[in-house]
Amino acid sequence: MDGRLLAVSDLHVSKPENRRIVEAFVPDAGGDWLIVCGDVGEAIKDIEWALRLLSERFATVLWVPGNHDLWTSTDEPGALRGDARYRLLIELCRRIGVLTPEDPFAVWQGMGGPATVVPLFVLYDYTFGRNVAPTKKQSLARAYEAGVVCFDEYLLHSDPFPTRDAWCEARLKESERRLAARDPDIPTVLVNHFPLVEEPTRVLRHPEFAQWCGTARTADWHRRFGALAAVYGHLHIPRTTWHDGVPFKEVSLGYPREWMRRPRPPKVPCQILPLVAGRPRE
Repeated sequence: MDGRLLAVSDLHVSKPENRRIVEAFVPDAGGDWLIVCGDVGEAIKDIEWALRLLSERFATVLWVPGNHDLWTSTDEPGALRGDARYRLLIELCRRIGVLTPEDPFAVWQGMGGPATVVPLFVLYDYTFGRNVAPTKKQSLARAYEAGVVCFDEYLLHSDPFPTRDAWCEARLKESERRLAARDPDIPTVLVNHFPLVEEPTRVLRHPEFAQWCGTARTADWHRRFGALAAVYGHLHIPRTTWHDGVPFKEVSLGYPREWMRRPRPPKVPCQILPLVAGRPRE
């Protein structure tokens, strides 16, 4: 199969500048696949617009939810909350042919393959950033004192789970179950909105924010599940880091105020497979 496995995250298409960038996305070859690592938008209509457009252009599109996709906004009266909103987005994706964490894993057979592409929905449980404070209660208090509080605390509901960390626990168990059932002879590309290891969060300007960025429970998944690469977004810091010889690619577009400050236009989508040669940096 011709084509490349590409990825992008944090499209935030409610911003007109970002919407124009997404409108310009076209595959280089007929066999290109596109991974969308969440935070497409906050409104259902924006998420559907972007994923429908991309699904009409790329051979296969895979989506995982970001925290913004799951927000229950006051601008959407009667909007669903928590897992019900997630399930609504799953149904939306199925109507337009976009693969999700609830679908059978697809195997990339193109250049750099074969590789099982694993869309994950794993939240966070406040275990990142424990260098700031040793417990969830203390780290949250520290964030409020510093004025660095993720809007998830107000807009990302966990219904029917009592807390977001309880929802994360359920998602961890489900994801591990499905990963254990995959073909172990085929390497994986692990896809999640949040980084699977904590190290990328250590460059955050505000270390208090790390607690909303992942879970320490996934720190060895790239080793346990034979990853060729791990793909994520959320941090709005596009770069590649290496962990145990595996490239971890942050593929965010981010907000216009962020990418407009950079010397070059955003390089999105990013190529995941075939792997680009480079020296691992631990």
